[in-house]
Amino acid sequence: MLPPITLKYRVSPAKRSLATAQVQDLFGLSDNEPSLTVAEDVVLDIQPGDVVLFTGPSGSGKSSLMREAGIHLAAFDVNKLNLPNLPLIDAMPGPVNDRLAALAACGLGEARLLLRTPAELSDGQRFRFRVALALVAVPAEFYLVDEFAAVLDRTLAKVLAFNIRKQATRTGHGFLLATTHDDLIDDLNPDVHVRCYGEGRIDVERREVKKNRSASVTCFGSQTVPSATGRTSLGGITVSTTSPSRAA
Repeated sequence: MLPPITLKYRVSPAKRSLATAQVQDLFGLSDNEPSLTVAEDVVLDIQPGDVVLFTGPSGSGKSSLMREAGIHLAAFDVNKLNLPNLPLIDAMPGPVNDRLAALAACGLGEARLLLRTPAELSDGQRFRFRVALALVAVPAEFYLVDEFAAVLDRTLAKVLAFNIRKQATRTGHGFLLATTHDDLIDDLNPDVHVRCYGEGRIDVERREVKKNRSASVTCFGSQTVPSATGRTSLGGITVSTTSPSRAA
């Protein structure tokens, strides 16, 4: 359990300028405005290996609260990971089979994608690659992801959330994830759900993780290594295919 977290931001500027003075005069703000309360004595019961979901509208304080929790937990910020200018398969460490499995778990199992560099990917593909690379290249007890799955369509977002839950259960790694979307709760199945409403109003729920669940949508291609018979792409979700001679 983390120590109680209090976050307050001053309204008056840390450094005055002509422009800030004009803004204060225009909107009637004094130098003695009360601080903006993001969180006050919020207790987060976060245990090793927990998946923690922070939700709320933009500006509600969810990202600030998550980052403060991340400091206490020494979490690695996935969004700050530098991406190498290499084909995806070369950028991943370890045996090739393990690389393929890690990439497939994040929906990057199509052969043509594996040969591209991060700069050649879409924003959604690059986000998924960043997650895959961080999980295998950066040892950490907790991984932090702001705007989790924000650049993905909702089907891909749900599948990635489901796979993140599986990763946490299988490896014991913890995740701190912030999003404005509420549609990932069932698939992510978080241990802790922190709802931020703004102006310091925060609800914290420690949940009983559901066991033996199935994804609400089709999973990304199997984490098994793709066979030489190829794969079929379905909007970023991939499934293995077999030749007629092997189907028997």
